Amino acid sequence: MTVNGWAQIALYSALIVALTRPLGGYLTRVMQGERTFLTPVLRPLERAVYAVCGVDERAEQGWAGYAVGMLAFKAACFLALYLLLRVQDLLPFNPAGQAAVGPDLAYNTAVSFLTNTNWQSYGGETTMSNLVQMAGLTVQNFLSAAAGIAIAVAFVRGFARRSASSIGNYWVDLTRLTLYVLLPVSILVALFFVWQGVPQTLGGFIDATTLQGAHQSIAIGPVASQEAIKMLGTNGGGFFNANSAHPFENPTALANLVQMLCIFSLGAALTNMFGRMVGQEKQGWAVFAAMGLLFLVGTAVLYNAESQANPALVAAGMDPAMGNMEGKEVRFGIAASALFATITTDASCGAVNAMHDSFMPLGGMVPMVNIMLGEIIYGGVGSGLYGFLLFAIIAVFVAGLMVGRTPEYLGKKIEAREVKMTMLAVLCLPLVILGFTALAVVLPVGTGALANAGPHGFSEALYAYTSAAGNNGSAFAGLSANVPFWNTTLGIAMMVGRFFVIIPALAIAGSLAAKKTVPASSGTFPTDGGLFAGLVIGVILIVGGLTFFPALALGPVVEHLAMHAGTLF
Repeated sequence: MTVNGWAQIALYSALIVALTRPLGGYLTRVMQGERTFLTPVLRPLERAVYAVCGVDERAEQGWAGYAVGMLAFKAACFLALYLLLRVQDLLPFNPAGQAAVGPDLAYNTAVSFLTNTNWQSYGGETTMSNLVQMAGLTVQNFLSAAAGIAIAVAFVRGFARRSASSIGNYWVDLTRLTLYVLLPVSILVALFFVWQGVPQTLGGFIDATTLQGAHQSIAIGPVASQEAIKMLGTNGGGFFNANSAHPFENPTALANLVQMLCIFSLGAALTNMFGRMVGQEKQGWAVFAAMGLLFLVGTAVLYNAESQANPALVAAGMDPAMGNMEGKEVRFGIAASALFATITTDASCGAVNAMHDSFMPLGGMVPMVNIMLGEIIYGGVGSGLYGFLLFAIIAVFVAGLMVGRTPEYLGKKIEAREVKMTMLAVLCLPLVILGFTALAVVLPVGTGALANAGPHGFSEALYAYTSAAGNNGSAFAGLSANVPFWNTTLGIAMMVGRFFVIIPALAIAGSLAAKKTVPASSGTFPTDGGLFAGLVIGVILIVGGLTFFPALALGPVVEHLAMHAGTLF
Protein backbone atom coordinates (compact mmCIF):
# COMPACT_ATOMS: atom_id res chain seq x y z
CA MET A 1 0.00 0.00 0.00
CA THR A 2 1.27 3.47 -0.87
CA VAL A 3 0.47 7.08 -0.05
CA ASN A 4 -0.47 7.62 -3.69
CA GLY A 5 -2.91 4.72 -3.52
CA TRP A 6 -4.61 6.06 -0.39
CA ALA A 7 -4.69 9.53 -1.96
CA GLN A 8 -6.66 8.11 -4.91
CA ILE A 9 -9.15 6.48 -2.57
CA ALA A 10 -9.49 9.69 -0.53
CA LEU A 11 -10.02 11.83 -3.65
CA TYR A 12 -12.70 9.51 -4.94
CA SER A 13 -14.49 9.47 -1.58
CA ALA A 14 -14.40 13.28 -1.35
CA LEU A 15 -15.90 13.64 -4.84
CA ILE A 16 -18.76 11.28 -3.97
CA VAL A 17 -19.52 13.27 -0.82
CA ALA A 18 -19.50 16.50 -2.84
CA LEU A 19 -21.93 15.11 -5.45
CA THR A 20 -24.39 13.54 -3.02
CA ARG A 21 -26.36 16.57 -1.85
CA PRO A 22 -26.88 18.40 -5.19
CA LEU A 23 -27.82 15.19 -6.98
CA GLY A 24 -30.07 14.19 -4.08
CA GLY A 25 -31.89 17.52 -4.28
CA TYR A 26 -32.36 17.15 -8.03
CA LEU A 27 -33.72 13.60 -7.67
CA THR A 28 -36.14 14.78 -5.00
CA ARG A 29 -37.54 17.53 -7.21
CA VAL A 30 -37.89 15.18 -10.19
CA MET A 31 -39.68 12.47 -8.22
CA GLN A 32 -42.02 14.93 -6.52
CA GLY A 33 -42.98 16.47 -9.85
CA GLU A 34 -41.40 19.83 -9.09
CA ARG A 35 -39.89 22.15 -11.66
CA THR A 36 -36.23 21.67 -12.63
CA PHE A 37 -33.95 23.42 -15.11
CA LEU A 38 -34.82 20.72 -17.68
CA THR A 39 -38.59 21.07 -17.29
CA PRO A 40 -39.08 23.63 -20.13
CA VAL A 41 -37.39 21.25 -22.56
CA LEU A 42 -38.57 17.86 -21.35
CA ARG A 43 -42.06 18.51 -19.97
CA PRO A 44 -43.72 18.53 -23.43
CA LEU A 45 -41.97 15.24 -24.23
CA GLU A 46 -43.09 13.79 -20.91
CA ARG A 47 -46.71 14.72 -21.63
CA ALA A 48 -46.42 13.19 -25.10
CA VAL A 49 -45.21 9.89 -23.62
CA TYR A 50 -48.19 9.77 -21.26
CA ALA A 51 -50.59 10.55 -24.10
CA VAL A 52 -49.20 7.84 -26.37
CA CYS A 53 -49.11 5.25 -23.59
CA GLY A 54 -52.50 6.15 -22.12
CA VAL A 55 -51.10 7.03 -18.70
CA ASP A 56 -52.90 9.38 -16.33
CA GLU A 57 -50.06 10.96 -14.39
CA ARG A 58 -52.42 12.10 -11.62
CA ALA A 59 -53.68 8.58 -10.88
CA GLU A 60 -51.60 6.73 -8.30
CA GLN A 61 -51.36 3.03 -7.48
CA GLY A 62 -51.39 0.96 -4.33
CA TRP A 63 -48.47 -1.36 -3.74
CA ALA A 64 -50.16 -4.27 -5.53
CA GLY A 65 -50.95 -2.18 -8.60
CA TYR A 66 -47.40 -0.80 -8.61
CA ALA A 67 -46.01 -4.35 -8.43
CA VAL A 68 -48.30 -5.65 -11.18
CA GLY A 69 -47.28 -2.78 -13.45
CA MET A 70 -43.62 -3.49 -12.83
CA LEU A 71 -43.97 -7.25 -13.42
CA ALA A 72 -46.03 -6.78 -16.60
CA PHE A 73 -43.46 -4.35 -17.97
CA LYS A 74 -40.60 -6.72 -17.12
CA ALA A 75 -42.39 -9.62 -18.84
CA ALA A 76 -42.76 -7.52 -21.99
CA CYS A 77 -39.08 -6.51 -21.83
CA PHE A 78 -38.02 -10.14 -21.46
CA LEU A 79 -40.07 -11.26 -24.45
CA ALA A 80 -38.86 -8.41 -26.66
CA LEU A 81 -35.18 -8.93 -25.84
CA TYR A 82 -35.40 -12.74 -26.10
CA LEU A 83 -36.94 -12.53 -29.57
CA LEU A 84 -34.39 -9.93 -30.67
CA LEU A 85 -31.55 -12.23 -29.63
CA ARG A 86 -33.05 -15.27 -31.33
CA VAL A 87 -33.44 -13.56 -34.72
CA GLN A 88 -30.47 -11.19 -34.75
CA ASP A 89 -29.02 -12.96 -37.81
CA LEU A 90 -32.06 -11.81 -39.83
CA LEU A 91 -31.88 -8.18 -38.74
CA PRO A 92 -29.85 -5.19 -40.04
CA PHE A 93 -26.83 -3.52 -38.39
CA ASN A 94 -24.99 -6.80 -38.14
CA PRO A 95 -21.73 -6.03 -39.96
CA ALA A 96 -19.87 -8.99 -38.47
CA GLY A 97 -22.62 -11.44 -39.47
CA GLN A 98 -23.30 -12.67 -35.94
CA ALA A 99 -25.48 -15.78 -35.76
CA ALA A 100 -28.73 -16.07 -33.82
CA VAL A 101 -28.19 -16.55 -30.09
CA GLY A 102 -29.04 -20.03 -28.78
CA PRO A 103 -32.17 -20.59 -26.64
CA ASP A 104 -30.51 -21.04 -23.23
CA LEU A 105 -28.07 -18.16 -23.74
CA ALA A 106 -30.86 -15.90 -25.04
CA TYR A 107 -32.94 -16.74 -21.95
CA ASN A 108 -30.02 -16.07 -19.62
CA THR A 109 -29.13 -12.79 -21.33
CA ALA A 110 -32.71 -11.50 -21.45
CA VAL A 111 -33.22 -12.23 -17.74
CA SER A 112 -29.82 -10.74 -16.95
CA PHE A 113 -30.45 -7.37 -18.56
CA LEU A 114 -34.05 -6.90 -17.42
CA THR A 115 -33.02 -7.57 -13.78
CA ASN A 116 -30.12 -5.06 -13.91
CA THR A 117 -27.69 -7.98 -13.40
CA ASN A 118 -25.97 -7.88 -16.78
CA TRP A 119 -24.31 -11.21 -16.27
CA GLN A 120 -22.62 -12.12 -19.55
CA SER A 121 -22.06 -15.78 -20.44
CA TYR A 122 -20.78 -14.61 -23.82
CA GLY A 123 -18.20 -12.33 -25.39
CA GLY A 124 -20.07 -9.22 -26.52
CA GLU A 125 -17.95 -8.43 -29.56
CA THR A 126 -18.13 -12.04 -30.83
CA THR A 127 -21.81 -12.73 -30.11
CA MET A 128 -24.01 -9.63 -30.38
CA SER A 129 -24.81 -7.47 -33.41
CA ASN A 130 -24.78 -3.69 -33.22
CA LEU A 131 -28.58 -3.66 -33.34
CA VAL A 132 -28.86 -5.99 -30.34
CA GLN A 133 -26.25 -4.01 -28.45
CA MET A 134 -28.21 -0.79 -29.04
CA ALA A 135 -31.91 -1.66 -29.26
CA GLY A 136 -31.68 -4.61 -26.90
CA LEU A 137 -28.99 -4.33 -24.26
CA THR A 138 -28.55 -0.55 -24.04
CA VAL A 139 -32.31 0.03 -23.90
CA GLN A 140 -32.63 -2.47 -21.06
CA ASN A 141 -29.74 -0.76 -19.28
CA PHE A 142 -31.91 2.37 -19.14
CA LEU A 143 -35.15 0.64 -18.23
CA SER A 144 -33.77 -1.69 -15.57
CA ALA A 145 -31.92 1.17 -13.87
CA ALA A 146 -35.02 3.39 -13.95
CA ALA A 147 -37.12 0.55 -12.52
CA GLY A 148 -34.67 0.03 -9.65
CA ILE A 149 -34.75 3.70 -8.69
CA ALA A 150 -38.54 3.74 -9.02
CA ILE A 151 -38.85 0.87 -6.51
CA ALA A 152 -36.59 2.73 -4.09
CA VAL A 153 -38.68 5.90 -4.44
CA ALA A 154 -41.90 3.95 -3.84
CA PHE A 155 -40.32 2.38 -0.75
CA VAL A 156 -39.33 5.80 0.59
CA ARG A 157 -42.88 7.07 0.01
CA GLY A 158 -44.03 4.36 2.41
CA PHE A 159 -42.11 6.13 5.19
CA ALA A 160 -42.92 9.65 4.01
CA ARG A 161 -46.70 9.32 3.61
CA ARG A 162 -49.33 9.12 6.33
CA SER A 163 -52.63 7.23 6.15
CA ALA A 164 -52.18 6.88 2.39
CA SER A 165 -53.49 4.15 0.12
CA SER A 166 -50.98 4.67 -2.70
CA ILE A 167 -47.20 4.74 -3.17
CA GLY A 168 -46.99 6.47 -6.57
CA ASN A 169 -47.46 5.58 -10.21
CA TYR A 170 -44.95 3.13 -11.70
CA TRP A 171 -45.31 4.45 -15.24
CA VAL A 172 -44.82 8.06 -14.19
CA ASP A 173 -41.80 7.21 -12.04
CA LEU A 174 -40.23 5.19 -14.85
CA THR A 175 -40.79 7.97 -17.39
CA ARG A 176 -39.45 10.77 -15.22
CA LEU A 177 -36.35 8.88 -14.18
CA THR A 178 -35.52 8.02 -17.77
CA LEU A 179 -36.22 11.46 -19.23
CA TYR A 180 -34.94 13.77 -16.50
CA VAL A 181 -32.11 11.74 -14.98
CA LEU A 182 -30.68 8.85 -16.98
CA LEU A 183 -30.89 10.18 -20.54
CA PRO A 184 -29.41 13.68 -20.00
CA VAL A 185 -26.50 12.47 -17.90
CA SER A 186 -25.80 9.51 -20.20
CA ILE A 187 -25.61 11.80 -23.24
CA LEU A 188 -23.03 14.00 -21.53
CA VAL A 189 -21.02 11.03 -20.25
CA ALA A 190 -21.09 9.33 -23.67
CA LEU A 191 -19.73 12.48 -25.34
CA PHE A 192 -17.01 12.63 -22.69
CA PHE A 193 -16.07 9.01 -23.38
CA VAL A 194 -15.85 9.69 -27.11
CA TRP A 195 -13.49 12.56 -26.33
CA GLN A 196 -11.40 10.15 -24.25
CA GLY A 197 -11.16 7.68 -27.13
CA VAL A 198 -14.07 5.27 -26.71
CA PRO A 199 -15.42 4.18 -30.14
CA GLN A 200 -18.92 5.19 -31.25
CA THR A 201 -19.64 3.84 -34.71
CA LEU A 202 -21.94 1.47 -36.58
CA GLY A 203 -18.93 -0.26 -38.13
CA GLY A 204 -18.09 -3.83 -37.20
CA PHE A 205 -14.35 -4.47 -37.37
CA ILE A 206 -11.25 -2.65 -38.51
CA ASP A 207 -8.26 -4.44 -39.96
CA ALA A 208 -4.80 -3.77 -38.57
CA THR A 209 -1.29 -5.06 -39.04
CA THR A 210 0.71 -5.73 -35.89
CA LEU A 211 4.35 -4.81 -35.36
CA GLN A 212 5.21 -8.43 -36.12
CA GLY A 213 3.41 -8.16 -39.46
CA ALA A 214 0.41 -10.31 -38.50
CA HIS A 215 -3.13 -9.47 -39.53
CA GLN A 216 -5.63 -8.56 -36.81
CA SER A 217 -9.34 -7.71 -36.86
CA ILE A 218 -10.30 -5.31 -34.07
CA ALA A 219 -13.94 -5.11 -33.00
CA ILE A 220 -15.54 -1.69 -32.69
CA GLY A 221 -19.12 -0.43 -32.57
CA PRO A 222 -21.50 1.84 -30.62
CA VAL A 223 -19.45 1.50 -27.44
CA ALA A 224 -19.58 4.95 -25.80
CA SER A 225 -23.39 5.14 -25.72
CA GLN A 226 -23.61 1.75 -24.03
CA GLU A 227 -20.72 2.47 -21.70
CA ALA A 228 -22.34 5.61 -20.29
CA ILE A 229 -25.58 4.00 -19.12
CA LYS A 230 -23.72 0.83 -18.19
CA MET A 231 -21.90 2.81 -15.51
CA LEU A 232 -24.53 5.37 -14.53
CA GLY A 233 -27.20 2.68 -14.17
CA THR A 234 -24.81 0.27 -12.39
CA ASN A 235 -25.53 -2.27 -15.11
CA GLY A 236 -22.11 -3.62 -16.02
CA GLY A 237 -23.09 -5.10 -19.38
CA GLY A 238 -20.06 -4.18 -21.45
CA PHE A 239 -19.77 -4.07 -25.23
CA PHE A 240 -16.60 -6.18 -25.03
CA ASN A 241 -15.97 -9.46 -23.25
CA ALA A 242 -13.27 -7.90 -21.06
CA ASN A 243 -15.67 -5.13 -20.01
CA SER A 244 -13.90 -2.16 -18.39
CA ALA A 245 -10.56 -3.94 -18.53
CA HIS A 246 -10.75 -3.36 -22.31
CA PRO A 247 -8.93 -0.17 -23.41
CA PHE A 248 -11.75 0.70 -25.83
CA GLU A 249 -14.22 0.81 -22.93
CA ASN A 250 -11.86 2.40 -20.43
CA PRO A 251 -9.03 4.14 -22.30
CA THR A 252 -7.57 6.62 -19.77
CA ALA A 253 -7.12 7.24 -16.06
CA LEU A 254 -9.58 10.16 -16.30
CA ALA A 255 -12.17 7.93 -17.99
CA ASN A 256 -11.59 5.37 -15.23
CA LEU A 257 -12.30 8.01 -12.56
CA VAL A 258 -15.47 9.19 -14.31
CA GLN A 259 -16.68 5.61 -14.64
CA MET A 260 -16.21 5.05 -10.91
CA LEU A 261 -18.01 8.31 -10.11
CA CYS A 262 -20.92 7.31 -12.34
CA ILE A 263 -21.29 3.99 -10.55
CA PHE A 264 -21.67 5.47 -7.05
CA SER A 265 -23.14 8.91 -7.74
CA LEU A 266 -26.84 8.07 -8.08
CA GLY A 267 -26.77 5.42 -5.35
CA ALA A 268 -25.20 7.87 -2.92
CA ALA A 269 -27.58 10.66 -3.98
CA LEU A 270 -30.57 8.44 -3.23
CA THR A 271 -29.63 8.47 0.45
CA ASN A 272 -29.96 12.25 0.42
CA MET A 273 -33.22 12.03 -1.50
CA PHE A 274 -34.47 9.64 1.18
CA GLY A 275 -33.67 12.11 3.94
CA ARG A 276 -35.33 14.98 2.09
CA MET A 277 -38.50 13.05 1.25
CA VAL A 278 -39.05 11.89 4.84
CA GLY A 279 -38.39 15.41 6.13
CA GLN A 280 -35.18 14.54 8.00
CA GLU A 281 -32.15 15.15 5.84
CA LYS A 282 -29.84 14.07 8.65
CA GLN A 283 -31.49 10.64 8.44
CA GLY A 284 -30.18 10.40 4.90
CA TRP A 285 -26.70 11.32 6.07
CA ALA A 286 -26.87 8.62 8.76
CA VAL A 287 -27.59 6.06 6.05
CA PHE A 288 -24.85 7.54 3.86
CA ALA A 289 -22.35 7.32 6.73
CA ALA A 290 -23.17 3.67 7.47
CA MET A 291 -22.77 2.74 3.82
CA GLY A 292 -19.56 4.76 3.58
CA LEU A 293 -17.98 3.04 6.57
CA LEU A 294 -18.66 -0.39 5.10
CA PHE A 295 -17.26 0.78 1.76
CA LEU A 296 -14.01 2.08 3.26
CA VAL A 297 -13.46 -1.07 5.35
CA GLY A 298 -13.98 -3.29 2.30
CA THR A 299 -11.68 -1.15 0.16
CA ALA A 300 -8.94 -1.23 2.81
CA VAL A 301 -9.13 -5.02 3.16
CA LEU A 302 -9.04 -5.57 -0.59
CA TYR A 303 -6.23 -3.06 -1.15
CA ASN A 304 -4.18 -4.63 1.62
CA ALA A 305 -4.75 -8.16 0.29
CA GLU A 306 -3.74 -7.24 -3.26
CA SER A 307 -0.68 -5.33 -2.05
CA GLN A 308 0.70 -8.65 -0.79
CA ALA A 309 2.59 -10.80 -3.24
CA ASN A 310 1.36 -14.27 -4.16
CA PRO A 311 3.61 -16.76 -2.29
CA ALA A 312 3.69 -19.09 -5.29
CA LEU A 313 4.92 -16.31 -7.58
CA VAL A 314 7.48 -15.13 -5.04
CA ALA A 315 8.83 -18.68 -4.89
CA ALA A 316 9.15 -18.53 -8.68
CA GLY A 317 11.34 -15.41 -8.42
CA MET A 318 8.89 -12.49 -8.56
CA ASP A 319 9.75 -9.31 -6.69
CA PRO A 320 7.39 -9.26 -3.66
CA ALA A 321 7.45 -5.44 -3.61
CA MET A 322 5.23 -5.42 -6.70
CA GLY A 323 2.28 -6.92 -4.82
CA ASN A 324 -0.26 -9.00 -6.71
CA MET A 325 -0.28 -7.26 -10.09
CA GLU A 326 -1.41 -10.41 -11.91
CA GLY A 327 -4.76 -9.72 -13.54
CA LYS A 328 -4.62 -5.98 -12.79
CA GLU A 329 -4.68 -3.09 -15.18
CA VAL A 330 -1.04 -1.90 -15.35
CA ARG A 331 -2.37 1.50 -16.48
CA PHE A 332 -4.18 2.03 -13.19
CA GLY A 333 -2.24 0.02 -10.59
CA ILE A 334 -3.35 -1.97 -7.57
CA ALA A 335 -5.03 0.89 -5.68
CA ALA A 336 -7.31 1.95 -8.54
CA SER A 337 -8.07 -1.66 -9.46
CA ALA A 338 -8.92 -2.51 -5.86
CA LEU A 339 -11.08 0.61 -5.59
CA PHE A 340 -12.87 -0.18 -8.84
CA ALA A 341 -13.51 -3.79 -7.77
CA THR A 342 -14.94 -2.70 -4.42
CA ILE A 343 -17.15 -0.07 -6.06
CA THR A 344 -18.54 -2.41 -8.71
CA THR A 345 -19.40 -5.14 -6.21
CA ASP A 346 -20.85 -2.63 -3.75
CA ALA A 347 -22.97 -1.12 -6.50
CA SER A 348 -24.42 -4.05 -8.43
CA CYS A 349 -22.14 -3.40 -11.40
CA GLY A 350 -19.97 -6.10 -12.93
CA ALA A 351 -17.87 -3.63 -14.93
CA VAL A 352 -14.55 -4.60 -13.36
CA ASN A 353 -11.18 -3.35 -14.56
CA ALA A 354 -9.35 -6.23 -12.89
CA MET A 355 -9.95 -9.98 -13.11
CA HIS A 356 -11.54 -11.20 -9.89
CA ASP A 357 -10.16 -14.68 -10.60
CA SER A 358 -6.68 -13.20 -10.16
CA PHE A 359 -7.32 -11.73 -6.73
CA MET A 360 -5.69 -13.14 -3.65
CA PRO A 361 -8.16 -15.38 -1.73
CA LEU A 362 -9.09 -12.75 0.86
CA GLY A 363 -9.09 -10.07 -1.82
CA GLY A 364 -11.62 -12.07 -3.82
CA MET A 365 -13.66 -12.59 -0.67
CA VAL A 366 -14.35 -8.85 -0.33
CA PRO A 367 -16.35 -8.54 -3.58
CA MET A 368 -18.13 -11.77 -2.70
CA VAL A 369 -19.12 -10.52 0.77
CA ASN A 370 -20.25 -7.16 -0.65
CA ILE A 371 -22.65 -8.91 -3.00
CA MET A 372 -23.82 -11.41 -0.39
CA LEU A 373 -24.93 -8.55 1.84
CA GLY A 374 -27.24 -7.41 -0.94
CA GLU A 375 -24.95 -4.68 -2.30
CA ILE A 376 -26.35 -2.25 0.22
CA ILE A 377 -23.28 0.03 0.09
CA TYR A 378 -24.83 2.72 -2.14
CA GLY A 379 -25.63 -0.32 -4.23
CA GLY A 380 -27.27 -0.78 -7.57
CA VAL A 381 -29.31 2.32 -8.33
CA GLY A 382 -32.31 1.92 -6.06
CA SER A 383 -31.61 -1.61 -4.84
CA GLY A 384 -28.86 -0.43 -2.50
CA LEU A 385 -31.20 1.98 -0.71
CA TYR A 386 -34.20 -0.29 -0.28
CA GLY A 387 -31.87 -3.18 0.62
CA PHE A 388 -30.28 -1.08 3.35
CA LEU A 389 -33.68 0.05 4.64
CA LEU A 390 -34.77 -3.59 4.93
CA PHE A 391 -31.85 -4.17 7.28
CA ALA A 392 -32.77 -0.98 9.12
CA ILE A 393 -36.25 -2.39 9.75
CA ILE A 394 -34.72 -5.56 11.24
CA ALA A 395 -32.32 -3.49 13.35
CA VAL A 396 -35.07 -1.26 14.75
CA PHE A 397 -37.32 -4.22 15.50
CA VAL A 398 -34.63 -6.25 17.28
CA ALA A 399 -33.19 -3.26 19.15
CA GLY A 400 -36.60 -2.03 20.22
CA LEU A 401 -37.49 -5.42 21.67
CA MET A 402 -34.13 -5.77 23.42
CA VAL A 403 -34.29 -2.42 25.24
CA GLY A 404 -38.04 -2.41 25.84
CA ARG A 405 -38.92 0.36 23.38
CA THR A 406 -41.55 0.47 20.69
CA PRO A 407 -40.03 -0.69 17.36
CA GLU A 408 -40.48 2.40 15.19
CA TYR A 409 -38.64 3.90 12.26
CA LEU A 410 -39.31 7.48 11.19
CA GLY A 411 -42.47 7.50 13.24
CA LYS A 412 -43.90 4.32 11.71
CA LYS A 413 -44.45 1.31 13.95
CA ILE A 414 -42.64 -1.79 12.75
CA GLU A 415 -45.01 -4.70 13.32
CA ALA A 416 -45.26 -8.39 12.45
CA ARG A 417 -46.30 -7.84 8.80
CA GLU A 418 -43.31 -5.64 8.01
CA VAL A 419 -40.86 -7.99 9.74
CA LYS A 420 -42.21 -11.06 7.94
CA MET A 421 -41.94 -9.37 4.54
CA THR A 422 -38.45 -8.14 5.39
CA MET A 423 -37.22 -11.58 6.38
CA LEU A 424 -38.67 -13.06 3.19
CA ALA A 425 -36.68 -10.52 1.16
CA VAL A 426 -33.47 -11.01 3.15
CA LEU A 427 -33.47 -14.81 3.33
CA CYS A 428 -34.23 -15.51 -0.32
CA LEU A 429 -30.64 -14.59 -1.24
CA PRO A 430 -28.79 -17.18 0.91
CA LEU A 431 -31.38 -19.79 -0.06
CA VAL A 432 -30.83 -19.47 -3.79
CA ILE A 433 -27.06 -18.80 -3.55
CA LEU A 434 -26.20 -21.72 -1.28
CA GLY A 435 -28.75 -24.07 -2.82
CA PHE A 436 -27.56 -23.66 -6.41
CA THR A 437 -23.89 -23.67 -5.35
CA ALA A 438 -24.39 -27.02 -3.63
CA LEU A 439 -25.90 -28.46 -6.82
CA ALA A 440 -23.18 -27.01 -9.04
CA VAL A 441 -20.28 -28.49 -7.07
CA VAL A 442 -21.69 -32.02 -6.91
CA LEU A 443 -23.33 -32.46 -10.33
CA PRO A 444 -21.09 -33.23 -13.34
CA VAL A 445 -22.99 -30.67 -15.44
CA GLY A 446 -21.90 -28.06 -12.90
CA THR A 447 -18.32 -29.07 -12.17
CA GLY A 448 -17.58 -29.54 -15.87
CA ALA A 449 -17.63 -25.76 -16.34
CA LEU A 450 -15.17 -25.06 -13.49
CA ALA A 451 -11.55 -24.56 -14.51
CA ASN A 452 -10.20 -25.09 -10.99
CA ALA A 453 -10.57 -27.76 -8.34
CA GLY A 454 -10.45 -27.47 -4.55
CA PRO A 455 -11.46 -24.35 -2.63
CA HIS A 456 -10.90 -22.05 -5.59
CA GLY A 457 -13.24 -24.08 -7.76
CA PHE A 458 -15.83 -23.91 -5.00
CA SER A 459 -15.32 -20.14 -4.83
CA GLU A 460 -15.89 -19.89 -8.59
CA ALA A 461 -19.29 -21.53 -8.26
CA LEU A 462 -20.19 -19.65 -5.08
CA TYR A 463 -19.22 -16.31 -6.61
CA ALA A 464 -21.24 -17.00 -9.77
CA TYR A 465 -24.50 -17.59 -7.91
CA THR A 466 -23.73 -14.80 -5.46
CA SER A 467 -23.25 -12.43 -8.38
CA ALA A 468 -26.40 -13.63 -10.14
CA ALA A 469 -28.69 -13.52 -7.09
CA GLY A 470 -27.17 -10.20 -6.04
CA ASN A 471 -27.83 -8.78 -9.54
CA ASN A 472 -24.15 -7.91 -9.92
CA GLY A 473 -22.94 -9.65 -13.07
CA SER A 474 -19.22 -10.09 -12.37
CA ALA A 475 -17.53 -13.50 -12.28
CA PHE A 476 -14.33 -15.37 -11.58
CA ALA A 477 -12.72 -15.92 -14.97
CA GLY A 478 -12.27 -19.65 -14.44
CA LEU A 479 -15.97 -20.41 -14.99
CA SER A 480 -17.21 -21.28 -18.49
CA ALA A 481 -20.88 -20.61 -17.87
CA ASN A 482 -22.27 -20.77 -21.41
CA VAL A 483 -23.83 -24.22 -21.05
CA PRO A 484 -27.52 -25.05 -20.44
CA PHE A 485 -27.16 -25.93 -16.74
CA TRP A 486 -25.38 -22.72 -15.80
CA ASN A 487 -27.41 -20.47 -18.11
CA THR A 488 -30.67 -21.84 -16.71
CA THR A 489 -29.81 -21.90 -13.01
CA LEU A 490 -28.09 -18.51 -13.11
CA GLY A 491 -31.18 -17.09 -14.83
CA ILE A 492 -33.41 -18.45 -12.06
CA ALA A 493 -31.05 -17.00 -9.42
CA MET A 494 -31.23 -13.58 -11.10
CA MET A 495 -35.02 -13.53 -11.07
CA VAL A 496 -35.28 -14.69 -7.46
CA GLY A 497 -32.64 -12.19 -6.34
CA ARG A 498 -34.52 -9.33 -8.00
CA PHE A 499 -38.23 -9.97 -7.72
CA PHE A 500 -38.32 -11.87 -4.42
CA VAL A 501 -36.82 -8.74 -2.87
CA ILE A 502 -38.77 -6.10 -4.79
CA ILE A 503 -42.26 -7.48 -4.17
CA PRO A 504 -41.88 -7.78 -0.35
CA ALA A 505 -40.32 -4.30 -0.35
CA LEU A 506 -43.36 -2.88 -2.16
CA ALA A 507 -45.68 -4.69 0.24
CA ILE A 508 -43.83 -3.10 3.16
CA ALA A 509 -44.10 0.31 1.48
CA GLY A 510 -47.85 -0.08 1.11
CA SER A 511 -48.23 -1.15 4.73
CA LEU A 512 -46.14 1.74 6.05
CA ALA A 513 -47.83 4.35 3.86
CA ALA A 514 -51.19 3.43 5.37
CA LYS A 515 -49.97 4.03 8.92
CA LYS A 516 -50.05 7.22 10.92
CA THR A 517 -46.83 8.58 12.35
CA VAL A 518 -46.12 8.51 16.06
CA PRO A 519 -44.06 11.40 17.48
CA ALA A 520 -40.66 10.47 18.91
CA SER A 521 -40.58 10.07 22.67
CA SER A 522 -38.55 8.48 25.44
CA GLY A 523 -40.24 5.20 24.56
CA THR A 524 -39.06 5.12 20.94
CA PHE A 525 -35.67 4.25 19.51
CA PRO A 526 -33.58 7.12 18.02
CA THR A 527 -32.69 6.53 14.37
CA ASP A 528 -30.97 9.67 13.16
CA GLY A 529 -27.42 9.43 14.51
CA GLY A 530 -24.27 7.38 14.73
CA LEU A 531 -25.81 4.91 17.19
CA PHE A 532 -28.45 3.94 14.66
CA ALA A 533 -25.92 3.67 11.84
CA GLY A 534 -23.73 1.44 13.98
CA LEU A 535 -26.70 -0.69 14.96
CA VAL A 536 -27.66 -1.30 11.32
CA ILE A 537 -24.07 -2.19 10.42
CA GLY A 538 -24.02 -4.66 13.29
CA VAL A 539 -27.24 -6.32 12.13
CA ILE A 540 -25.96 -6.48 8.54
CA LEU A 541 -22.74 -8.19 9.62
CA ILE A 542 -24.49 -10.59 11.98
CA VAL A 543 -27.11 -11.66 9.43
CA GLY A 544 -24.49 -11.91 6.70
CA GLY A 545 -22.09 -13.84 8.91
CA LEU A 546 -24.70 -16.33 10.10
CA THR A 547 -25.97 -17.07 6.59
CA PHE A 548 -22.80 -17.02 4.50
CA PHE A 549 -19.72 -17.62 6.67
CA PRO A 550 -19.75 -21.45 6.35
CA ALA A 551 -19.63 -21.12 2.56
CA LEU A 552 -16.87 -18.51 2.71
CA ALA A 553 -14.88 -20.75 5.06
CA LEU A 554 -15.02 -23.54 2.48
CA GLY A 555 -13.78 -21.27 -0.29
CA PRO A 556 -11.68 -18.10 0.16
CA VAL A 557 -10.71 -18.75 3.79
CA VAL A 558 -9.47 -22.30 3.17
CA GLU A 559 -7.77 -21.15 -0.03
CA HIS A 560 -5.98 -18.38 1.87
CA LEU A 561 -4.71 -20.81 4.51
CA ALA A 562 -3.64 -23.32 1.86
CA MET A 563 -1.80 -20.69 -0.17
CA HIS A 564 0.28 -19.57 2.78
CA ALA A 565 0.89 -23.18 3.79
CA GLY A 566 2.42 -23.81 0.38
CA THR A 567 -0.39 -26.06 -0.87
CA LEU A 568 -1.68 -25.36 -4.36
CA PHE A 569 -5.14 -26.33 -5.57
